[in-house]
Amino acid sequence: MHGNLRGADNEPNKCQTLMSETSDRRSDEFLKISDQFQLGVLTTESSHPVTANLSETAKRDVSAALGLLFEADGDNVRKYREFAGSGRAHGIKEAVLRALRNGGKVFFTGCGSTGRLSIQLVSIWRDFWQRQRARGLACSPTPEDFESRALSVMAGGDFALIKSVEGFEDFTEFGKKQIGDLGVSAKDVVFAITEGGETSFVIGTAWKGLEVGAKVYFVYNNPDDILCQHVKRSREVIQEPRIEKINLTTGPMSITGSTRMQATTIQLCVILTVLEMVLRDLMKELEPKGPGALDSASVPSEFLKKLVEMHGSLASAELRSQLAKAVSLEETVYRSGHKNSYFADRFGIDVLTDTTERSPTYCSPPFRKFDDTTATESWSFLFMPCQDTPMAWERIIKRQPKCVEWTEQEVRSLVSEDKVARTYEIVRKISTAELMRFKVGLDGLKFRPLGKGDSAVGIVSETEKASLLSPDGFHRRQLEAAQKAGAQIGLIFVGRKESFKEVNDFLAKWNPQCVAVLAPVPNMDLLLDGVTRAGLKMLLNALSTCTMVRLGRVMGNYMIWVVPSNLKLIDRSTRYIQRLTGLDYQAANRLLFEIIEYVEPRMKADQAYPPVVGIAVMRVRYKLGNQEAEKRLMAAL
Repeated sequence: MHGNLRGADNEPNKCQTLMSETSDRRSDEFLKISDQFQLGVLTTESSHPVTANLSETAKRDVSAALGLLFEADGDNVRKYREFAGSGRAHGIKEAVLRALRNGGKVFFTGCGSTGRLSIQLVSIWRDFWQRQRARGLACSPTPEDFESRALSVMAGGDFALIKSVEGFEDFTEFGKKQIGDLGVSAKDVVFAITEGGETSFVIGTAWKGLEVGAKVYFVYNNPDDILCQHVKRSREVIQEPRIEKINLTTGPMSITGSTRMQATTIQLCVILTVLEMVLRDLMKELEPKGPGALDSASVPSEFLKKLVEMHGSLASAELRSQLAKAVSLEETVYRSGHKNSYFADRFGIDVLTDTTERSPTYCSPPFRKFDDTTATESWSFLFMPCQDTPMAWERIIKRQPKCVEWTEQEVRSLVSEDKVARTYEIVRKISTAELMRFKVGLDGLKFRPLGKGDSAVGIVSETEKASLLSPDGFHRRQLEAAQKAGAQIGLIFVGRKESFKEVNDFLAKWNPQCVAVLAPVPNMDLLLDGVTRAGLKMLLNALSTCTMVRLGRVMGNYMIWVVPSNLKLIDRSTRYIQRLTGLDYQAANRLLFEIIEYVEPRMKADQAYPPVVGIAVMRVRYKLGNQEAEKRLMAAL
């Protein structure tokens, strides 16, 4: 059947034949190792029953579709209640405290969405200590010392905050090297975080931590029995008694396989709980006469109470009605070929995470470098209140960016000779200098001017209210400038209900047409404000997901526009083609690689390209070649 599909075009020329030979070779290479990456049996790859008809519901009623997404988020609350009741947080907290008291460090490792989570966790930790330093806390060790004790290890380095780095998560040795380069030692604690529980890069960081004598926690979201039965590398970690497991299985994701949803949300909640407890105990030691606060032992129960309240607010009809208007705003902008810019400060890392993760999940254009005029314009972008981009990046992640800067010799020591050239080419494109080409500071505004048909959305916390209400405030100035240029205006305000009246009164006078989402957060006394971060994550996930569903990027609750940028996603794309066409796995995979070959020039140039799964379905159903299948698919959207 594969040969028949290829022959559906007119007689192929020599170039097309070579393309097919290359794609067949790449498919053969994958199929030889595919038993290690065929992950359809995993719970996180299953379809969530609550959202099975999400795309159909979203076409009729956006608020109802948002309700389904928040209902699925109830899995986070249930799993957190189980974790809080288990009492495990105390033992994990004690291990981290021992390490810090002995001069050790805490590493958070991940790739993709867990990699961005690791960077966010360190950003939140560092922000706390920076605030202690600003208020003049004098102690030993110093706030600066504690600030530097948390480190993130993301597959592909900090560049991957913007765009997933091709293939990095597939290599155990890459994980070992990245965490080794940061000096992991026997004094330290390593949280190796992988949603599926099978990511080679993260597993590599766990083995490296164990090798040097560090305390290692393996954090994941699939049942042990399934992982041990089907994935050898997972079985080896799970059955290693020296590695402590934190299994946070919530069930299927609300978008099938999209672990940026519930998987990383529950991980955020649990790890912030542990860090909150650590800080409570540390602050009592460092500042015995400081203001009274929660005892660390009560943090899990308090976090649970407030998480339940936060989730209830998100699922309310009032908030869903507001958020549905925000979905409509972004859908209209993107559908008409225009762009949206987010303006954030405190929540910069939260917004960046959500916007970046739309690209591999829904094949939307990633952030564009300021000087790359050949790439497709990004649908969404982020700007921070800093005059220049290096300062803006440091403000987002609370430290100077650290990208992968390996030499060719270092690459050669990590991969086989046939992969050296390609891997080194990738490494050269993910340096700090390349990251700085994404101008997220105010110096980037001139390269992304807003006008009629575009939109600007401010993301504002309660502590940043003056930035919105004051004429000189960052949010106020940027939203007013966008409005004067003809763009539509939106606002997501995250704060206590007591602050809403002032914001509502301001909006009524300033811009009654502003699409406003007022997200209420509970009154609470948590140093790291973990419930707010989890609530904002669920809100942004729902907003971007529902927007993409409305744009046809999802069928039922399957992400048919998934980008096959690593071995796990190649398997996922193959399974989707298999399910939607009736081909067997091998034929589906060969077809996938042939279509990847067809769209790859546009992928590498950051130009718009069609979904490979969608083209495959059109080819099989209507016996078309690539070009005709693309035309038919795009005409149907």
